[in-house]
Amino acid sequence: MEFCKTNIVYFLIILVCFGCTKTKKANKILEKQIATLKDDCIIFPNDMIPFCLGNEYPDTTLLDRSFKMIVYIDKEGCTNCKLRSLIPLYMFMTEYRNLENFGVIIILNTNNIDSAKQIIKEINFSATVFFDLNNSFKLLNPHIPQEERLQTFLINENGHVLLVGSPIRNSSLRDLYLEQITGLQNQEASPKTILEMDKVEYDLGTVKEGNTKKQIITVRNTGISVFKLKGFTTSCDCTEATCDWEELQPGESGTVTVSYEAEQPGDFYRTVEIYGNIPNNSLMMSFIGTVQ
Repeated sequence: MEFCKTNIVYFLIILVCFGCTKTKKANKILEKQIATLKDDCIIFPNDMIPFCLGNEYPDTTLLDRSFKMIVYIDKEGCTNCKLRSLIPLYMFMTEYRNLENFGVIIILNTNNIDSAKQIIKEINFSATVFFDLNNSFKLLNPHIPQEERLQTFLINENGHVLLVGSPIRNSSLRDLYLEQITGLQNQEASPKTILEMDKVEYDLGTVKEGNTKKQIITVRNTGISVFKLKGFTTSCDCTEATCDWEELQPGESGTVTVSYEAEQPGDFYRTVEIYGNIPNNSLMMSFIGTVQ
């Protein structure tokens, strides 16, 4: 398996997930954080406490799998919210539980183990969680970024970071995870085509807090092969992209509806990426404006 063969693709995916900055300087910082994360190996401390709801013997063999998806939850922000967001992760773990060389390592940095166990019980999360009471994981791995979106990543048996970002709601990143884990690439990939739009940045103007603003975008297949839509990714949950088509014939156009739900007041910058059989596997559009 060629190490880092998907560098360009997954960096673009992470850039979209990050997506909430207007400046090139911030993107450079992001690029540096990802590079730093990849440069050093991930080390597991010996004092983590495994816990599995309803199971006296948590699955510690996860630490020995050839490929491990690390989900690190630090103390910053709302721990309750972060734990509850693990519900979709459980569905992902169930879907790929038969991959013997792959495991998901959930590491929770907390000093209140009883509270964490209570939340896990409330959401009925029955997968193994490793409690890091002494902040040992972060102390051993100071190169892990503070940005929450970069605290989920795939490592190999040597602790090298292969991919950065969560594959839960990102079908293209999920494909890259599976490529690394299985060593197989999609042999039925469609021929590449070209997808174009009138512009790549849209100004949504002023939006009142709590309101939703919609933008219709027309995309055109200007290539010679059928464009097959794989899905959309958005930079934040506040942004959604939908369409009523799955394929575009050469020369055919289709519309994409992007909805933005205004959050806190201030300037905003959001991105949407279309995935399919096009160069770099994706086409990105951005949306700017101000929330009042």
